[in-house]
Amino acid sequence: MLLIESILVLAALVVALTFPSVGSRWFEKLERRFSRLARQRTLSVVAVGLLALALRAALLPVLPIPEPIVHDEFAYLLAADTYAHGRLTNPTHPMWVHFESFGIIQQPSYQCIAQPAQGMILAAGEILFHHAFWGVWLAAGLMCAAICWMLQGWLPPRWALLGGLLAVLRFGTLTYWTNSYWGGTAGAIGGALVLGALPRIKSSQRIRDALLMGLGLAILANSRPYEGFVFSLPVAVLLFAWMLGKHGPALKTSFPRVIMPLCLVLAATMAGIGYYCWRVTGNPFLMPYQVERQTYGAAPYFLWQPMGPPPLYHHAVMRDMYVNLPQVYRFARSPLGLLAKTYRVWSFYLWPALTFPLLMLLVALPYGFSWRQIRKRTRFLLLIFVTVLAGLALETFYEAHYASPLTGVILAFVLLALRQLHLWRFRGKPSGLFLVRALPVICVAMFVLRAGAGPLHIPLTEYYVPAWYQASSKSFGRAAILRELNQVPGKQLVVVRYQPKHPPFEEWVYNGADIDAAKVVWAREMTPDENEGLLKYFSDRRVWLLEADEKPPRISPYDKTLGITDAVGRAIVARNVFGPI
Repeated sequence: MLLIESILVLAALVVALTFPSVGSRWFEKLERRFSRLARQRTLSVVAVGLLALALRAALLPVLPIPEPIVHDEFAYLLAADTYAHGRLTNPTHPMWVHFESFGIIQQPSYQCIAQPAQGMILAAGEILFHHAFWGVWLAAGLMCAAICWMLQGWLPPRWALLGGLLAVLRFGTLTYWTNSYWGGTAGAIGGALVLGALPRIKSSQRIRDALLMGLGLAILANSRPYEGFVFSLPVAVLLFAWMLGKHGPALKTSFPRVIMPLCLVLAATMAGIGYYCWRVTGNPFLMPYQVERQTYGAAPYFLWQPMGPPPLYHHAVMRDMYVNLPQVYRFARSPLGLLAKTYRVWSFYLWPALTFPLLMLLVALPYGFSWRQIRKRTRFLLLIFVTVLAGLALETFYEAHYASPLTGVILAFVLLALRQLHLWRFRGKPSGLFLVRALPVICVAMFVLRAGAGPLHIPLTEYYVPAWYQASSKSFGRAAILRELNQVPGKQLVVVRYQPKHPPFEEWVYNGADIDAAKVVWAREMTPDENEGLLKYFSDRRVWLLEADEKPPRISPYDKTLGITDAVGRAIVARNVFGPI
């Protein structure tokens, strides 16, 4: 895909330099209709959101509803299940040691370690449509609509609409944000609302814009709290400098229309976060992820923090996972670690097509162009971008969605570059105009190729090499076995056995919010005495042994006396009960 997109970009450049008038009549007709739609701002925002929803729904035959695979997905699904049942957290289970896993805490309560925004998105899908995926689907449409709305505050309508369509093609349908349960749509929505409200507040102090900014800040605080805080700092400084400056509004105007609505939303947000933390951790100032660090962590979240001693672990697979994280910490502190983060931002958010307009500024800007000629609005966007990147550089861990508040900012840079590029002429010919027209065509072509990647046998990267088109991680079999177990009469208990050096990213032991009521319960095998307590507690269940490191994974009746199974019995059960697993 990288090669194909690069070839298309280079081909567009060659055509722009030789035959830039190709297709100009067709483009002109299309642009007139596009501009008419763009001038209807509300309709444009709604159209972008609905397009994202329609395209993702249309892709279900080739991109079906995903199964959870990554640790974070199971943790978020636990949060969603909890919220869908009308609770903020769950009591610690008596057999909790058998249920320890990644991304969740068991004490002082049983819950996901992350802030609640993503879990609430998934819970909305469960409540409204009986599946968490539809929460992801709705959030994707809201994200693209919010980005379009944000861009309307910073750019002319037709450029904003173009940015909204690019958001649909690059982020709203094909990325892991919309094809898994741990994406970055919440952070992107929050960032878009904050940044879209800012110019509107400055131009006309309306209460609704202040409330929307407050809502964006609340979403950031409940999805990406650290990155959202760093993102919001320049916004807060600019907003208060403007209100207190000589060109700002009178206090009698700004106080009731801007300050008070913002303060009320932020106060409610802080109170809500404190109450949530109190229910989950017992302390309003202690977040769930801090409990997870204290319980399991050795490597700190931030590079300025020292390494701590490794805690005691109940399970070898968890020890193997966490004791390797100090290597990640040392790598993140190196120059190569910073370069790797920069590459991951570029590969997910830009890639060749959206990088090209930025590179073309080197030839499209007039000779002698200086920093002073950059508009103040653009300088401010650059300040936000640099501030967030500096904040990301201080974190030990990084995934593409950590930078999700910047999604609208990055698209704004691409659009600003396109605005400048469309004026560029090469030997008197409108080469820049052709390149601007070619970019959406390239993005549409790449979208179609990604949608047909399976039938066309185009290789795709998995999650761990972030790119806008990436494929889902390969299933290790948990979802298939769970489907089979759900068809077996009665309640089931699966005791999971790992061999030494089991791959920690192939984790089987995750459960829902109400473990005792679940059809299938997954538990870790421990010592014989500890296993005996587990089996007594779940004495009303049919018990299975899952040998996760067999190829393929094998499941068979669990011998409660010996803790082992007969090889012949395993083969019979696997063949007759579960089919070709």
